[in-house]
Amino acid sequence: MPGTEHSLDSKVALITGGARRIGAAIARTLHAEGMNLIIHYRNSGDNAKTLADELNQHRSGSVALAKADLEKTEDCSRLAQQAIDAFGRIHALINNASAFFPTPLGEISQKHWETLLGVNLKAPFFLSQACAEALTSTQGAIINLTDIYAKRPLPKHLVYSVSKAGLVALTHSLAQELGPDVRVNAIAPGAILWPESGDTQENQEEIIRRTPLGRLGDPGDIAGTVLFLLRDAPFITGQVINVDGGRSVRP
Repeated sequence: MPGTEHSLDSKVALITGGARRIGAAIARTLHAEGMNLIIHYRNSGDNAKTLADELNQHRSGSVALAKADLEKTEDCSRLAQQAIDAFGRIHALINNASAFFPTPLGEISQKHWETLLGVNLKAPFFLSQACAEALTSTQGAIINLTDIYAKRPLPKHLVYSVSKAGLVALTHSLAQELGPDVRVNAIAPGAILWPESGDTQENQEEIIRRTPLGRLGDPGDIAGTVLFLLRDAPFITGQVINVDGGRSVRP
């Protein structure tokens, strides 16, 4: 629609888990729109440096790196301040980092709970809280990467599903708390990339069979939706957009 596009040139985004996979696709897409980036990583330092070097070759000094353990609340606070200090302002917080592994009932430990809830729910909350004032001053936005399994729990992934359901609730709550100054939305990916921990060919084929579009998605599908929410959607907040090839409409 004419008049709805808002330039992202010289605006600043913090992307958690931004060094690889979907996070890297988001970084490249936003950088191509003129944004300056703080790319967070934990263990993927080589990937983060390679990506930052690539993007800084296009625009010198446009990408900074920040290492943090998102399970630690103090690291979240430090990361938020580091991001704000990097360019003196922040316009977007993209809570992309995620932990994913099975937790069958009866085998769940406190460590499983703390890791999955810590990375997937606690960190987005404390980062949002720490960035709230800075985002308010720039009329910014928060985008949370949740999952279609937030509403349709994945068998044997109880804690993961709970953590993503909590992130949906956090999205709705923050949209109320931070409006009208900050927009808060979520994206729920379906089958975009197979888990790095591996998956059976049979299970992959079954997921594709249950996806109306009949194929795997692409990280660019998520990055494009992030771009839409930041650039083209000034009257959207408190929403969860499923990017799943229609998977969520099938039993």
